[in-house]
Amino acid sequence: MNFAGHEQKALDAAEALEADRTAEAAGVPEVARKHSFKGRYAWIGTAASIVLFAVSLGVLWKLVQTVTWAELHAAFTDAAGTQLGLAFLFVLVSYLFLTGYDALALRQLKLKVPYRTTALASFTSYAVSFTLGFPLLTAGTIRYWIYSDKGLSPAKIAALTVIAGFTFWLGMGVVLGLSLIVEAGQLAGLTFTSIRLNQGAGLAALLAVLGYLAWVSLKRRSVKVKGWRLELPGASVSFSQMIVGIGDVCAAAAVLYVLLPQGLTIGFTTFLAVYVLAAMLGIASNAPGGLGVFEATILLALSSLPRDQVLGSLLLFRVCYYLVPFVAALAMLGAYEIAKRARLARAAPPDGA
Repeated sequence: MNFAGHEQKALDAAEALEADRTAEAAGVPEVARKHSFKGRYAWIGTAASIVLFAVSLGVLWKLVQTVTWAELHAAFTDAAGTQLGLAFLFVLVSYLFLTGYDALALRQLKLKVPYRTTALASFTSYAVSFTLGFPLLTAGTIRYWIYSDKGLSPAKIAALTVIAGFTFWLGMGVVLGLSLIVEAGQLAGLTFTSIRLNQGAGLAALLAVLGYLAWVSLKRRSVKVKGWRLELPGASVSFSQMIVGIGDVCAAAAVLYVLLPQGLTIGFTTFLAVYVLAAMLGIASNAPGGLGVFEATILLALSSLPRDQVLGSLLLFRVCYYLVPFVAALAMLGAYEIAKRARLARAAPPDGA
């Protein structure tokens, strides 16, 4: 995983801590030190939120421009009401599992944050990062914006984001491994590979996950990046991460699966492997939401189906899983900022007081 983007935050936090210790030795009051710390970092959240919101609006406009009304109308009219209902139900389930990523990370870091705050930070950070790409940067920025109000330091928020990333990859690894082994034969025909190759890749993925679980269960493990030490979750938390990750990946895949044309001849387990592979290639491309790479992989694997119908399903999937949550996240972030400013205005002393 790419830890870039969080190293500087961790270093800044360490420098701030050292400054506090120096100030304490010099006899500077604690309140003054805290005020200095907040003043030093206050502009970061505001500037980052403005830039991120502007970029989000630009990406949203670009996405809308690529969709014609005819394609959108055809995609919706071709899909049955039951399909759309199931799709949005699985979207909800997937994003609920995503809140578990942050909850488990907070548990590992021994931090207590209200679930409503966790849910807001998790949903908005993932909904925006899925669309914009570069999740460690975009998701980390939104988490900083929200969690810093609850007293979390930049280093803790950076650690939370990294630990949440481990949850995602643990789930992806298990789902991909099991799917490649169980459906090795059918996947060989879809992806133009061999059965043994699929089984070998699936076994390697499962062994990697099991090896990681065994490694963290033997003793406390940590990783270091330029002096930043991050303690990894133990076996119990890691196992919980794996279960949450599996639930999220399966629910996300189910969104597209129920939107595919009627008469689909492949089972859900087989489709899971195709979906995970397409998602991983999309992540590797660094394109926002894997745009283009994800669709190409799905189209190639489902080449036996009518291409226009699969394209319509993919378009509808983008709307259901990316566009709708993206718009909702922007609205929620805007409402959160307005509410926060209103609270600050009420708490501020009147002029002349």
